Formats: sequence, C-alpha cells, structure tokens
Amino acid sequence: MRLFMPGLCAAALDRQMRNLALSIAAALILTLGAAAAEQVEVPSGDVKLRAILYRPAGAGPFPAVVALHTCDGLDASLVTSSGGGEAPIDQRYRAWAEHLTAAGFAVLFPDSFGSRGLSPQCHLRQLPVRASRTRSNDANAARHWLQAQPFVIADRVSLLGWSHGATTALWAVRRRTGPAHDTTPDFRSAVALYPNCQRSGNSAWSARIPTLILIGRADDWTPAGACEQMVADARGRSAGALIVVYPGAYHDFDRADLPLHERTGIRNAPNPAGRVHIGTDTAARTDAFKRVLEWFAR
Repeated sequence: MRLFMPGLCAAALDRQMRNLALSIAAALILTLGAAAAEQVEVPSGDVKLRAILYRPAGAGPFPAVVALHTCDGLDASLVTSSGGGEAPIDQRYRAWAEHLTAAGFAVLFPDSFGSRGLSPQCHLRQLPVRASRTRSNDANAARHWLQAQPFVIADRVSLLGWSHGATTALWAVRRRTGPAHDTTPDFRSAVALYPNCQRSGNSAWSARIPTLILIGRADDWTPAGACEQMVADARGRSAGALIVVYPGAYHDFDRADLPLHERTGIRNAPNPAGRVHIGTDTAARTDAFKRVLEWFAR
C-alpha cells in the first residue's frame, strides 16, 4: 500500500514514511525500556513511609535494592506533598533506578523526610530524623516490605545510599552488639556513595555484610580521609569493606550534567561557614554505575 500526498514525490514520501517508522520504533523502545514507578506505603514503627518502587517487567522474582536519599530528600517538590499519584523523584535516583531495573533489580526508595512532613534537612544542625536510628529503622522496614513481596527474592535484598542515606547505610550494616531478633534474611550487601564516616569511624565501625564505599578525593562535604581511616581500622573484624576513592571527584559526582558549584549553609560541614562543592565527575559516575552492579550481582 502506498499513500499519496499532493506536492510530494514518491522518493520524498518514502523517506518521510521511513523516518516516521524509525521515530515510532525509537519511541516504543524508550517506552518499553523505561522503568515504571509506583508509589507504595511501607510501615516503619508508627509511621507509614511513602516510597517509590521501580521494578522490571514480568512476575520475577527479582533481586532488590533499598535506596536511601540524601539530606535533600527524594525531591524538593515532594517533601511536603500529600497528594496522590506518582510522586516526583530527583533525576539522580531515576537514573539509578533505570540502570538497576535494566539489570533485573527491583528498587525501593523510602521517603524518610516527606513521610514525616519534613522539608530538606541539609541546613539543620540537629536532625529530627537521625541516620543512626530512625533512618536505619526505615531501611530495615523497607527490606522487610520487599521481602514480603512475591516478586522479590527474599535473601537477595541489598542496600544503596547517597550522602546522608549512605551514612544511614553504614549504621544499618554495622555489626550488632546484642542478640539478633530479626529472623528474616539480612541485607545481602551494601553500597555507600560519599557517606560521612566521621562518627562511624569514631565508634569502631565494622560491617556484618560486604560493603562498598565510593567517594571523591576532592569531596569537601564528606571527606574521603575519614572513610579511608574507618575502613582501615575495620580490617580483620569486618565482613568485607572496600573503598574506592576517585581522584578529583567532588560530592554528588554521580549526578548527571551538574556543573561544579558551591553550596552554602550546609550543616556540620568541615568548612565552618558551611561551604561545600558539588558536581558531576563523568569518569567517576561511569565507574560507579559499573561497580555497583558488579557488587550487587556477587
């Protein structure tokens, strides 16, 4: 069948039809390949956490990842919203979710701040939601929720965090000092991107599961040196901790297309004035995307 349009020769029409077909095919590939997001609720103590779930197509079961946001929250426009529908999520987390779901992982982002009616916490010196307690409990609640889902492999749930979420991950996977009351499978492994290691290092941190830390040498928000010292001190009494330090990379190096710039008013920053720098490092970002998949696939 050949369509006829006045003013177009057959060759030009063929080119237009081929271009249209290619455009439709490309759009279809993007649509089918994109990770679908849905909003779910996760009980955590007396709070119901709003969370965003990404999962591959099909029934599964799949390995899964609990993903913990920074002190900025999942998205600045989300934190005080109580509306329905699909919640907005920062481009960084969406990129990671699509990367992980393409590799066959379900990914759950619990919202520790917005679910409690809190705005971003980066400028507060005393946080109402602490990494060592409340957010660690949220991480385990998210693990339990995933393990109860028929599309998840219960003993293949890992943990991923950024900045304050990465600090939370370090607390969540540290060796327990008392008897374990949780009879469900533990996190399989963990990755922490640019965590604050100062307090964990001062409290003789060690991990009960394999834990990977990715951080930039130029990071002036959460300096790499504290994490290097923490990992060195844990050698011989940790389940396996590895740190990769990227030369020249700053905080938030894995965010795409983020020009290096200064943030001010950051709480507890090494700089007394609260000045820090953030920005993309393409080489570090590429390596991190590769390493995280390899770590979780072990």
